[in-house]
Amino acid sequence: MISIMVEQLSEKFICLINQNLGIAYKVTGIYFHDADERADGLQEMMYQLWKAFPTFDGRARFSTWMYRVCLNTALTYKRKSATWKSEPLSPNHYQIADNPPGNQEELIALLRNAIAHLSELNKAIVLLYLEEMSYDEIALVTGLTRSNVSVRLVRIKRELEMHVKQQI
Repeated sequence: MISIMVEQLSEKFICLINQNLGIAYKVTGIYFHDADERADGLQEMMYQLWKAFPTFDGRARFSTWMYRVCLNTALTYKRKSATWKSEPLSPNHYQIADNPPGNQEELIALLRNAIAHLSELNKAIVLLYLEEMSYDEIALVTGLTRSNVSVRLVRIKRELEMHVKQQI
């Protein structure tokens, strides 16, 4: 009987994760710059999601709950790994752009670079905002109030704009 319940839980978990897997990839893309770190972060997120899945009660949408678990996992993983890992140099660290970006990929790279300079919480807010979540949903995931999310987004947009202008 217990094995049937575990199997049903496993099937439900796998189905929901497959429907929302992009969330984990987006979070790892924002918080981890190295491919190995992204893979390790993704694995840790899946582990934490599986561990926490029995506590998912359905009061919030699964995607909202998954964002919360993934963001918390990414932040915890970054804090722990900061003590024993250093960031490897990449060509972006020592190359200076010659011309302003002219195509979409360069603009996206500029925005990613600007987002990388935000605080961990502000990165999470931007990610959720770009996912077109409502202020209430962002507040639920981050633990902030709706008005705090609104104020932070205004400040974040200004900060991103200034950073991108400096790069161009």
